Amino acid sequence: MSNKSFFSNSEICLTSVSTFSGFCFSFLISFIFSIFSSGNGIASCFSFLTALNIKQCVLAGNSLGGEIAWNFTLEQPGMVTKLILIDAAGYPLYSKSVPIAFRLAKAPVINKLLTFITPRFLVRSSVENVYFDSSKVTDLVVERYFELTLRAGNRKAFIDRFHMIKNASAYTNIKYIEQPTLLLWGAEDLLIPVENAHKFHKNLPTSTLVILEHTGHTPMEESPLKSLAPVLDFLMR
Repeated sequence: MSNKSFFSNSEICLTSVSTFSGFCFSFLISFIFSIFSSGNGIASCFSFLTALNIKQCVLAGNSLGGEIAWNFTLEQPGMVTKLILIDAAGYPLYSKSVPIAFRLAKAPVINKLLTFITPRFLVRSSVENVYFDSSKVTDLVVERYFELTLRAGNRKAFIDRFHMIKNASAYTNIKYIEQPTLLLWGAEDLLIPVENAHKFHKNLPTSTLVILEHTGHTPMEESPLKSLAPVLDFLMR
């Protein structure tokens, strides 16, 4: 048995072919970060899937990618068989803590400097903010985020995303999603608190909610094995 899946988050776009005998993934890192940050995420998803000749898929997204995923599902319901939302954005947000890079990105003048100067300590601090267990923020993890940040256009795109014009009432359409949906959430997510998971769950009648203890905003990174189990179960139903 196999499924074609398209994973999106605010940094990378992943395509995967899941073979349950070996459950192997093939990943494609894309420039989608800058496109999504310009507000063209839905069109970009469509173009990407069309280019790969993928007619239907399981669509998954974390954070901003989750918001793009559920909006895409509403616009292209025939292309999405199942939906996986991981600490997804969408509902009005009342963060308990925000990474310093996010705060600086909204500050006039300072945010312009971030497009030229990006200290590693700023990257480390921001990643530690979205993890529950800061000991998992290794030098290797920081270096990966740092290198992605330095990719051409990414720093400007990061700033631009905080000045996007959004439809403030779009979340009211979430209740119209009919696809089976897995809601995967870190219990200690301070950026998009678990209260938002319950809002999704309430408005998605075919949803399954899984809350991972001792996990922050990016469960698939911080607790990959704990995250994988409910995803596999959901895909095999």
